[in-house]
Amino acid sequence: MTNASILVVDDEAQIRRVLRSTLTFRGYTISEATSGEEALDLVRKVKPDLILLDVNLPGMSGVETCRELRRSSDAPIIMLTVRNAERDKIDALDSGANDYVVKPFATGELLARIRNALRSSARGRPLPKIETSELAVNLETRTVDVRGHRVHMTPKEFEVLRTLVTQQGKAVAYHKLLQTVWGPDYGEEIEKVRAVIGQIRKKIEKDPARPRYILTEPWFGYRFEVPTKENSSSRRRQF
Repeated sequence: MTNASILVVDDEAQIRRVLRSTLTFRGYTISEATSGEEALDLVRKVKPDLILLDVNLPGMSGVETCRELRRSSDAPIIMLTVRNAERDKIDALDSGANDYVVKPFATGELLARIRNALRSSARGRPLPKIETSELAVNLETRTVDVRGHRVHMTPKEFEVLRTLVTQQGKAVAYHKLLQTVWGPDYGEEIEKVRAVIGQIRKKIEKDPARPRYILTEPWFGYRFEVPTKENSSSRRRQF
C-alpha cells in the first residue's frame, strides 16, 4: 500500500525525527505520539494504516499499549525495542503485534517489514464502491456517475476523491491528501486541496455550499460520507 499513514509511537525525539524524515521521504504520511495514552487518542482520530510502537514507553508500556490498541484497531503493529530476548518477542506478539524489530535496525529492513505488513493488511480487501440514487463511484473503472450521467474528473480530482472514498467515514488530514495526491514534498499548501475539493463538490453535490458527501473537518481536513435521511437535510455551509 503506497501513501499509507503511519503512527510512530516513541518517547525518544531523535528516533521520531529519523523515522519521520525517512518515512515521509518515501511517501508515507506520519503522525507521532510520545506515550501509550497519546497513541490511543491519536488512533481514534487519524486511524493509521500501520503503527510503529516502541516497547519501552513512559507510563503505559508498549506491550500494554499494543493490547489496548487491539481493542479498537486492526492496523498492523510493528514493535520497536532494544531488547532481543525471546520472552520479549513472545510478549510483544501475544499482545497483538504483527512484527518485532530490534534497535538499532537497518533502514532497509524496517521499510521492507512495513511494506510486507501493509501488503498483508490490504490483501484481499476489495476497492469500495459507492452506489446511491444520486452518486455512483467505481474506483476500479475510475468512473463517476451523478444522477445517471457520467461526470469527467481531472486526474487530481479523481485521486482526491479516491483517497476520501477509500477512507469512507474517516477524516483525512490536509497533509495526507497533499502527500498522497501531489507528492511527499507537499504538506502545507492547503489551498490546493480546497480548490480541488471545491471543483469535486460542484460536480457531485446538488448544493456545493451545503455538501452531503464531502464534509469538512474544521482545522483538520475532509471526510467522505454516504448521507442518510437524518443527516442529509441539515448540512451547514462548508468550505
